[in-house]
Amino acid sequence: MIYKDPPVPAGQKLAAQLRVIRHKQVCEKLQISSAKLFDLIAKGVFPRPVTLVPGGRAVGFLESDVDQWILDRKAASEQEAA
Repeated sequence: MIYKDPPVPAGQKLAAQLRVIRHKQVCEKLQISSAKLFDLIAKGVFPRPVTLVPGGRAVGFLESDVDQWILDRKAASEQEAA
């Protein structure tokens, strides 16, 4: 008998894919300094962080946005080289 996972509601499926990472983790992932990350955000080159708690100070980045930015940079770099 073949085992199949039960169907997952769309909202839960999306939540399983989303991961929030903090400023320090983004810097580590990109291998850049905190100042450079702030500079990229200020220039509008990098996605802005999202506020984690309404009215709060804690912010984070969707890891999927960071990953997409990396892929976009890779594509742009390949076009520049061509």
